[in-house]
Amino acid sequence: MPPHEERGERDTEPMIGRREMCKRIGLLGSAVMLAGISSLARAMTDAEKPSSGLEGQGLPRRQLGRTGVTVPILALGGWHFLKTSDEEGNRIILEAIDAGLTFFDNSWDYHDNRSEAVMGKALKGHRHEVFLMTKMCTHGRGKKIGMLHLEQSLRRLGTDYLDLWQIHEVGCDDDPERLFQAGGAIEALAEAKQQGKVRFIGFTGHTNPAVHLNVLKYDFPFDTCQLPLNVFDASYSSFERQVLPELLRRGIAPIAMKSLCGNGKPIQQGILTAEEAIRYVLSLPVSTLVSGIDSREVLRQNLAIAKRFVPMTQEEMAQLRQRVSGHVKEGQFEYYKTHALWSCDRHEVERRYGRLEKA
Repeated sequence: MPPHEERGERDTEPMIGRREMCKRIGLLGSAVMLAGISSLARAMTDAEKPSSGLEGQGLPRRQLGRTGVTVPILALGGWHFLKTSDEEGNRIILEAIDAGLTFFDNSWDYHDNRSEAVMGKALKGHRHEVFLMTKMCTHGRGKKIGMLHLEQSLRRLGTDYLDLWQIHEVGCDDDPERLFQAGGAIEALAEAKQQGKVRFIGFTGHTNPAVHLNVLKYDFPFDTCQLPLNVFDASYSSFERQVLPELLRRGIAPIAMKSLCGNGKPIQQGILTAEEAIRYVLSLPVSTLVSGIDSREVLRQNLAIAKRFVPMTQEEMAQLRQRVSGHVKEGQFEYYKTHALWSCDRHEVERRYGRLEKA
């Protein structure tokens, strides 16, 4: 049971439409947005300092937007940690906790539901030590599917609450409209937070900045938004230039991902180092960076980078962008922007996820 409140009975209020829902959350949204802009601005000044957290006590920490909690500047990605084996994934999680990397990312669908199950077993006895996040995979489908995913995620993760629950992979042109229609997945976020099953809510995506901006136009009081940020992004269909400023204006905590472009190819090809790539992202006004860590060696490398992190100056960031500019080539390294990683066809979505939803 979460320490911040007692678990209540399931809300039996009938489904509401988007207009009524937005009306109900309007006062809350206005209040938290005004407070959030100033608090996030204060928190983000940490990105300008050599250290943004506790000296000598694990990883530096930053404010998670307006939530009132702090998180490590590095988070463990829920996909990569399980690429090798369940046993290695378990060892990565436990070593990360010992080192102060206590923000854990996951998603309902990762490795056909296995990522949540393995993480849940590893976290037995450690749940109170970590900030746990996972995501629903509705892909244009509604509240009912979202709530099903939540219950399945909670069971697999071995907990009765999440610190953060996000909508995964918002990227189709009609996703914003579908999210906010009557019975849409946004209602699942709102209900789960009201019930105390999740503390904070947000959305993710890495395909098109315009889709992120269209979601934000609905003025829903998201706590977080996860988005791809790296030195290549600044030159092609840029989330850094288009979405990040809007998140800061609204007081929504930016959670960065894809610092190595999702597959590390720019590092493998010697275009830049992993430390340069990570430093660039952490020098942006983000709350944390979700890092794909598939071995204890990579974990130790990234921990060392985060612990000795000193922000780049604006001049250093500009020089790095210029240095890699010849390799941008219409999103060459950012495959998630240029290739369809999932179908926007709802029948295909049902086919892809139906089996997992019955598990």
